[in-house]
Amino acid sequence: MRNMVLAAVAAAFALPASAQETTPAMVAAAEKEGKVVWYASVDVKVAEEVKKLFKAQYPKIDVEVERTGSERVLQRINQEAGSNIYNVDVVNSSDASHFLFWKQQGWLAKHVPPDVNRFAAQYKDPEGFYATWRASLSCMAYNTNIVKEADAPKGYKDLLDPKWKGKLTKAHPGYSGTALTGTYALVKVLGWGYLEQLAKQGVQQLQSTTATPKSIASGERAVMVDGNEYNVFIEMAAKSPVKPIYAVEGTPFIASPTAIFAKAPHPNAARVFQNFIYTAKVQQMMVDVGGQRSAHPDVKEPAERTPLAQIKLLPDDPAGMMPQVADIKKKYTATFGN
Repeated sequence: MRNMVLAAVAAAFALPASAQETTPAMVAAAEKEGKVVWYASVDVKVAEEVKKLFKAQYPKIDVEVERTGSERVLQRINQEAGSNIYNVDVVNSSDASHFLFWKQQGWLAKHVPPDVNRFAAQYKDPEGFYATWRASLSCMAYNTNIVKEADAPKGYKDLLDPKWKGKLTKAHPGYSGTALTGTYALVKVLGWGYLEQLAKQGVQQLQSTTATPKSIASGERAVMVDGNEYNVFIEMAAKSPVKPIYAVEGTPFIASPTAIFAKAPHPNAARVFQNFIYTAKVQQMMVDVGGQRSAHPDVKEPAERTPLAQIKLLPDDPAGMMPQVADIKKKYTATFGN
């Protein structure tokens, strides 16, 4: 009998951690917590728009956004955990291998937002620890005022032409999860020898894949080797002279999950927030305003956007990439510099 009572007590305390629906009791508890701390790699303008929508629905729960590159997110969380510091409630990263690592460490809480139940299997962890919140492509792009469409490169190998020397910009995989995932995909297709040749082209090296689209939009560089497709769309919406290129060799697909941490300081607010950001309303905003791709079955793509079905994609492979991450960063830095 004593064991049965203990089991019942343990189950009762476990309910908030496994709860799926946003209930009035969960919202009330979240309001008492007062805020959710969100570590995110998404562009800060997109993160702030998500915060705005959430605050409109849950005005008593603040969202503390800590935005930085995916690899910096990983470093910060790992350092905090090593010091027994637990600040983060919900995390977003464009390096899906991070979630494999955190799950292995036992750091994630199992939680499946109701809308995620409708996602295709490839977009969610089968055990319910994380799911693809947003997706994008690590695409090429060019400045249409500098480069005529007929002269624009069609693929990565075209960038080795001497005419592009000093005109290219690229993000660094030591900072950006999108750049890391994309670089890994390119190496599988073209080999490290390609990157060694590309490095001789005087490539402008920026940290983030949010920065490279801005570089070509300003005319600082003419062609983008890699960058967030969604930032290209944002620039296009702002009437910047940029256009994406979907390389003939294939364009890296970037899955960007979110998860709740098991030792989240605001566990109820975390679950309210996690449920909210997967709803069709937020997912549609992410597509329309944030330029993302969504796994939500109710979300509609803008008519002017090239459908994923018409783009040759290089699929992400977080399990294959994870054991090679340190080597990729080391070899890349040796090739291109910090």
